[in-house]
Amino acid sequence: MTFMKYKTLFHSIAIAAALTLAMDGSAAAQDATGRYTPTPENLKARAEFQDNKFGIFLHWGIYSMPGQGEWYMNNAGIDRSEYEKLASGFYPSRFNAAEWVAAIKASGARYICITSRHHDGFSMFDTRYSDFDIVDATPFGRDVIKEIADECHRQGIKLHFYYSHLDWRRDDYPQGHTGRNSGRPEGHGDWPSYFQFMNNQLTELLTNYGPIGAIWFDGFWDQPADFDWQTDEQYALIHRLQPSCLIGNNHHRNINPGEDIQIFERDQPGENTAGYSGQDISSLPLETCQTMNGMWGYKIQDQNYKSAKELIHYLVRTAGKNANLLLNIGPQPNGELPATAVQRLREIGEWMDNYGETIYGTRGGDIAPRPWGATTRKGNRLFVHILDLADDGLYLPLESTVKDAKMFIDGTPVKFRQEKGGGVLLKLPKVPDEIDYVIELTLKQ
Repeated sequence: MTFMKYKTLFHSIAIAAALTLAMDGSAAAQDATGRYTPTPENLKARAEFQDNKFGIFLHWGIYSMPGQGEWYMNNAGIDRSEYEKLASGFYPSRFNAAEWVAAIKASGARYICITSRHHDGFSMFDTRYSDFDIVDATPFGRDVIKEIADECHRQGIKLHFYYSHLDWRRDDYPQGHTGRNSGRPEGHGDWPSYFQFMNNQLTELLTNYGPIGAIWFDGFWDQPADFDWQTDEQYALIHRLQPSCLIGNNHHRNINPGEDIQIFERDQPGENTAGYSGQDISSLPLETCQTMNGMWGYKIQDQNYKSAKELIHYLVRTAGKNANLLLNIGPQPNGELPATAVQRLREIGEWMDNYGETIYGTRGGDIAPRPWGATTRKGNRLFVHILDLADDGLYLPLESTVKDAKMFIDGTPVKFRQEKGGGVLLKLPKVPDEIDYVIELTLKQ
């Protein structure tokens, strides 16, 4: 038997053992009724997730090759046999995991979420359950997820995995609302086979890449509302493999049992301008995902990047809504992050170097976001983020009594008056003209 065969056999035995252990009901995080009960490790991870506040999303796959976004296969109606040919030309020669992670960390982001497998079914990691992956199907032949995972662990930044619940290419995925023109036979679908495939891959991701902060699911909306995704079993598998690994699902619905974070797409909690976020706001940690330009995956025509000011304001308002911001970048097919995206990371990082204390470890402040800005709170410290104000006075409808007010950046005292009818009036040293003019209030407990 050759070395590679020994290696494959060992890998298969290790995955099978992990899957068997994970599916052992005796290890389940459930109460006597069978309902999901978070472990202490999970609850600690939830609090750390909320404290981290800011992450970077990476949508990268062979869909970057045509430069038309991650939905290109579906939107252009491309047959799977033709789409698969993209893999044979995928050679991101300029990919450098250390540079990626360093640039992202410099932005002040505390975690990275990367697409391990998107709707096109291409796995960006070395999987033994499909040949349609970056190691077996491309001339590049490197496990980029492993390289990124190793760098995240080395540089001290959390790693999350996006994982698609749907697949436009596989015959065993039941026909859904999307991927209808991929050339699969009519009436295709074998749910038990597909469900096992997903769980096998999830076991690999949670066994071979070290501690993972979260699994970020997407795709529920592809099936009818009454479709049984068997999430109780799948979520239990994840929690048994890594109890502190959080589960989020971008299903645009109210949360399901077993989920640890609630996701809002292109909107902050309580808003629904994009049409994806009409769900109730839960008590779970919240996360808003948003694009840096217009698309998730790389699109060559999309150079409509939001300014650093817009992105910082979005981060502040998201924190004011008691949520994290997961800000997306679509890496290029050559393995580089777009230059404009790197510049935005740098600019956000410069701001976070000065004001990160008003974001990290905070929760939504006493005053919900207003047209003028937002508030965040840490203990008895209330940070008033003034983003748009035309004069030097600001009334805050606070119920708490203010002990002290000062400019956060340099400690300059700020005059204030406690109003008889409630609230406090701030008299600012000048009319705000910075990206974010932050006043720190000390409140009486």
